[in-house]
Amino acid sequence: MKLLSLFRPDNFIGRKCGGIYFSAHTYATRKKKYRKPIDPEHSDSLPEFQYASEDGPLKNRVYTWGVSAHGALGRASFVRPGKGQHWMPYKHSPHRLEIGEKFRVKDIACGYGFTVFAVKDEFKVFGTGINTDSQLGTHQPHRDHPLGLLLEPVPLEPPIGTATQVTQVACGRAHTVILTDKEGVWSLGNNAYGQCGRPIIHNEDYGRHVLYHHIKELEGRVIRQIECGQDVSLFLSSDGIVYSCGWSSDGQTGRGHYKNEPKVGALVGDIEGENIIKISCRADCALALSDKGEVFGWGNSEYQQLNSVTDEMQINTTRKLHLPEIGKVVDIVAAGTLCLAVNDDGEVFSWGYGLLGKGPKATFSKQPTKIPSVFFGRNELNPETKVVSISGGINTFAAINSDGSLFTWGKNHGGCLGLGSVKDQFFPLRVSIAGIVKKVSCGVDHMAALVRPIL
Repeated sequence: MKLLSLFRPDNFIGRKCGGIYFSAHTYATRKKKYRKPIDPEHSDSLPEFQYASEDGPLKNRVYTWGVSAHGALGRASFVRPGKGQHWMPYKHSPHRLEIGEKFRVKDIACGYGFTVFAVKDEFKVFGTGINTDSQLGTHQPHRDHPLGLLLEPVPLEPPIGTATQVTQVACGRAHTVILTDKEGVWSLGNNAYGQCGRPIIHNEDYGRHVLYHHIKELEGRVIRQIECGQDVSLFLSSDGIVYSCGWSSDGQTGRGHYKNEPKVGALVGDIEGENIIKISCRADCALALSDKGEVFGWGNSEYQQLNSVTDEMQINTTRKLHLPEIGKVVDIVAAGTLCLAVNDDGEVFSWGYGLLGKGPKATFSKQPTKIPSVFFGRNELNPETKVVSISGGINTFAAINSDGSLFTWGKNHGGCLGLGSVKDQFFPLRVSIAGIVKKVSCGVDHMAALVRPIL
């Protein structure tokens, strides 16, 4: 089904949800007023202003960019323009989202055509974009007519207590996972492969009936990270153990078999007994990072992602990768066909198949090779600048350096790299965005970022 066929303009005129009115209309842009330049000698006599808010100057701002036709960018006027506005199927440069002004956004996650926000307010979670499988909850302005698209962020309403806060969110192809500080982990959306951690129901109608599932198997454990692949969910506990559920046709659950796994359980193999500090999976290949700086992999290896330990196209148990070229690893990304790692010197390495970040001819590598650090802002004037975190989608990649600057590269469908064009980018290029980037999440054809304003 085409994404645009789900859009019904009459459904987005405006409505109430959870006591908040959401309108599809936006205000017309005010005309700018210009004035003559002020004499520099008068600068000392100019008044100073300080703007206070509940969170002070540290409130995060939210930016999105990429394909907008499915509503994942959270601005209704891009898809349903008002008077004097134009339909905008994609936005190839970052735009600031109002939810960051109205609420205290703590975390973001991009799924396949939808975006989820964790906020520190009465409404714990918001979502926008594709909602064909109730991955954003059920929203029915008319009885028995659930919305397949949400053009602006609206609240999800998981049945959690008022004193409970949502700390993290993660999104797969059509499901969402929510981590709380007091009530464990919740899931919703498509469960065809058991990715929500509950029994699979044949012919379940996900679009008409939302089911918020509390994952009982994780009760009593402190979960520090949640991660969603295409149709698989991973959970990392505070004692370094990784759990999984969902699709495992490529072994991506790491449970020693290739069957769908609706019940949450611990991974097996080389990872057992290790203290894992991070997990990464965006499709069907997965990586885990230990406190020793060692990397473990499992799942799909059709493009030599796990070449250092296997010649097979897939493995269903975790294996310790041999990556002497990198050194001690501090961050990892398992994208669709390509993997990334950052070492303790802030250098980025890539391997697998895709746009490796080293030019148009570098599209395949069995071994990790270094992306020149100059692409990430390290030079003679800034010799200490290094990459501190990396993110990835299916064919898109992002890195944040120690200065808070964001760099992206890869396939640029609909301008999802935020570089002001729709051309593919063969090496990292800085995204023009105001502020210090704290986190970026990569979807299939859009991205979202949490940004701390510069005072």
